[in-house]
Amino acid sequence: MTDTKTAAQQAFLLLRIAFTVAPILFGLDKFAEVLTDNWSAYLAPGFDDIIPGSADDAMYIVGVIEVVAGLVVAFLPRYGSLLVAGWLGGIIINLLIVGGYGDVALRDFGLMLGALTLARLAWSELGSTSTAQSRVFHSGTGGSVPASGT
Repeated sequence: MTDTKTAAQQAFLLLRIAFTVAPILFGLDKFAEVLTDNWSAYLAPGFDDIIPGSADDAMYIVGVIEVVAGLVVAFLPRYGSLLVAGWLGGIIINLLIVGGYGDVALRDFGLMLGALTLARLAWSELGSTSTAQSRVFHSGTGGSVPASGT
C-alpha cells in the first residue's frame, strides 16, 4: 500500500469519526444544554415563525436531526457526509440571517468543507465497501498480502 493511499485512508477514518461524533454530541446537547443554555438564540426569527411550536421546540427538532445525521455518517458515509454538509450550509445561512454570529458561520463553513471532503473520499474507491470485499489474499486465511493485480 502506498503512503498516499494510507494517508487517504487515515483522513477518511478521522473525518468519518469527526462527522459521526460531532453532530451526535451537538444534537444531544440541544436537550442537555451543557455547551450553551440558550440554543434558541441561534435560530433566525423567520425560521422560528414557520416552524411549529416554540423556538425551544424547534431546537429539539434540530437536535434529533443532528443525531440522525451523525448516525447516517457512521453507517452510510457517502450519504451522511452530504447530509451533514447540506445541514451545515443551512446553519450558515441561518446564522448570517440572525447576525452577530459571523465567526460561528465561518467555522461552520470550514466544517462544511470537511464534510464535503469526507463525501469525496467516501465516493472514491477508498470509501467503497466492495473494495474490501473483493480483495483476494494469498494465504486464504485473511492474511495481509493482497493477490497481484488488486
